[in-house]
Amino acid sequence: MANITKKVSWSSRGDESGAAGEETPLLNGSEQSRPLRQMSSGSTVFQIGRLSTVDLDEEITTEEQDSARGRPKEIPHNEKLLSLKFESLDYDNIENQLFLEEERRMSFMAFRCLEISRWVICGLIGFLTGLIACFIDIAVEQLAGLKYKLIKENIVKFTEAGGLSISLLLWVALNSFCVMWGSIIVAFIEPIAAGSGIPQIKCFLNGVKVPRVVRLKTLVVKVVGVIFSVVGGLAVGKEGPMIHSGAVLAAGVSQGRSTSLKKDFKIFEYFRRDTEKRDFVSAGAAAGVSAAFGAPVGGVLFSLEEGASFWNQMLTWRIFFASMISTFTLNFFLSIYHNKPGELSNPGLINFGRFESEAMEYNLYEIPLFIAMGAIGGGLGAFFNFLNYWLTIFRIRYVHRPCLQVMEAMLVAAVTATVAFIMIYFSTDCQPLGPDHTEEYPLQLFCADGEYNSMATTFFNTPERSVRSLFHNPTGTYNSLTLGLFTLTYFFLACWTYGLAVSAGVFIPSLLIGAAWGRLCGILLASTTSTASMWADPGKYALIGAAAQLGGIVRMTLSLTVIMVEATGNVTYGLPIMLVLMTAKIVGDYFQEGLYDLHIKLGSVPFLHWEAPATSHWLTAREVMSSPVTCLNRIEKVGTIVDTLSNTSTNHNGFPVVVQVSGDDEPAKLCGLILRSQLIVLLKHKVFVELARSRLTQRKLQLKDFRDAYPRFPPIQSIHVSQDERECMMDLTEFMNPTPYTVPQDTSLPRVFKLFRALGLRHLVVVDDDNRVVGLVTRKDLARYHVGKHGLEELHLAQT
Repeated sequence: MANITKKVSWSSRGDESGAAGEETPLLNGSEQSRPLRQMSSGSTVFQIGRLSTVDLDEEITTEEQDSARGRPKEIPHNEKLLSLKFESLDYDNIENQLFLEEERRMSFMAFRCLEISRWVICGLIGFLTGLIACFIDIAVEQLAGLKYKLIKENIVKFTEAGGLSISLLLWVALNSFCVMWGSIIVAFIEPIAAGSGIPQIKCFLNGVKVPRVVRLKTLVVKVVGVIFSVVGGLAVGKEGPMIHSGAVLAAGVSQGRSTSLKKDFKIFEYFRRDTEKRDFVSAGAAAGVSAAFGAPVGGVLFSLEEGASFWNQMLTWRIFFASMISTFTLNFFLSIYHNKPGELSNPGLINFGRFESEAMEYNLYEIPLFIAMGAIGGGLGAFFNFLNYWLTIFRIRYVHRPCLQVMEAMLVAAVTATVAFIMIYFSTDCQPLGPDHTEEYPLQLFCADGEYNSMATTFFNTPERSVRSLFHNPTGTYNSLTLGLFTLTYFFLACWTYGLAVSAGVFIPSLLIGAAWGRLCGILLASTTSTASMWADPGKYALIGAAAQLGGIVRMTLSLTVIMVEATGNVTYGLPIMLVLMTAKIVGDYFQEGLYDLHIKLGSVPFLHWEAPATSHWLTAREVMSSPVTCLNRIEKVGTIVDTLSNTSTNHNGFPVVVQVSGDDEPAKLCGLILRSQLIVLLKHKVFVELARSRLTQRKLQLKDFRDAYPRFPPIQSIHVSQDERECMMDLTEFMNPTPYTVPQDTSLPRVFKLFRALGLRHLVVVDDDNRVVGLVTRKDLARYHVGKHGLEELHLAQT
């Protein structure tokens, strides 16, 4: 094990620094400790010497808060740490006796009804996601239109009379006011709603329980926050948060109740488990993409490429159905809003317009130019991610208080407005204002009558309209200096903005930056040759540049190609866009990871990638597993179970169940696995052997009791167990999973990883040749290994 590099000291384990030289930490982050044997009524409990996760959804008692105050609050500030606050989701069905009995009782017609219910839920998800997108679009259009109209009137008034500084102050004040409210509700009410939400949804679909990520409050804050952010003039887009919004809607609709509102509609109860919820959240994310870009196929591929870890054919159909319904709903209601009821030609929140002119055709000799632009986009995207990475580390260290986060957001809003005003003020790029102009808010400023300031069409507008004008405005609309200055300033503004405590996405700013330097490339290419007709339309290069920049930042290939093709309505550009995105990804990955992957690492999330680290074949399950393991007997004493669950130093969530086969001297053998959540429900309903024999229990416990408690199982501190009840026994046979997945000790890490990842496991039991438990593999045991600069490196656990 000598060639595993340990880069970072152990976090929140101050007592380890003075340990003796022989007592080295175990690979799983635990100290070398002898197993503590605790005998009570024939039961044996082994304590794992390893930190484990605390469920943040549970209520923290005063006693726990007091113990927490004694520990210094540490903040993970780089990707070399792995946080213990994240728990895994159960993507493997628990096939205990209750589950099997229910499945056997169900008729073929009942299964058909369940399948119909899944389609109904997907339809509801698409419909509601479309409504949310429609609401966001109309709200942004109305509020932004009001703001820009007010500022334009003020600028026109003071251009002639003098005193444009008042117009600047008005612009700064309006921007800061909107962003202040958008930031306050995020920083003080629901911090998880910050950003686009795509990294968090990726983690959820990967099997990580991100606290509060699919709550109703998160959805409300997300929707209201993104409206304020876009209206506040930040370098953000409203498309990214639509993916998170769709996922939250899916998680709520599929459960048939709202735990936040404490309202149960008594429908869809069968789907109250992580496995089913995951599939619906995939559909919600796809519906969000579909509503944002008018790209149903792109939504399905996004969910497949970026989100879902587990896939099947029927799920693909249902997700595509949800995406189609989402696009249709948005188009239908927007057609009513635009007084054209029934006209369903609007693609989505972002309308790139149609690329159908003859000048938009491309030739074979342009392919190398497109590939070169892809390389530029990959390099710029890597630089963007590099800057944002260090900025995020700075924020985690120093700007983690809500009041500071709000102040930073207001500062960025004020600086953005100031920079935009200065750029427009000093710009001399005046263009004639024709009768068929498409500019929404043309500013004349110091231009001659009948002309408008070209720089204003990029800054003095919503980002979506700016992208469209860069794609479709005729040749000569912008000069090279205008596009160069805009690209430079907007690049740094967008980099500074992403990661603020506001609800916002990075899709549109990336497209806008790329469209600007792409159009600049088209203009420069046209100026290098006498036959300018070869490069007739710079809008073509704006499209390629936009794809290159977005691909260089987020590193999507397949889904982004389809999204761009669907959004532009022209399949002709499928090949160039694909080549550009592939080149951008290859070049960008050489320097830096994608933006979403970087933020997942900075969050210290135990994210499992598609494959195990390339150089990990020499590691085995014996070296990776957590050991020794806390085991429970098949018939266990209630007091032992309560003490095990109440042990705050471990907080384990899965317990192998063992049984003595022959004599008492023989070690117990594995016969099942039971979860903390199941044990809490059993304790809550007092499912004790003695009560069952005396017939004091009113009814037999059913699977419905576990579903009613899902997903917010009560903490063990809230369950009262009397002294007499502690002496009772609990039979776990009916409730444990009798067939947990197991591996031998000598199984290689890639094989363990593949089994764990493909099946969506939460616990994988390691056994010896006699089926005795020797260890337990969890998500954090596998996520700790990754290939770094010095070969295979091991991440360290931090209690945050």
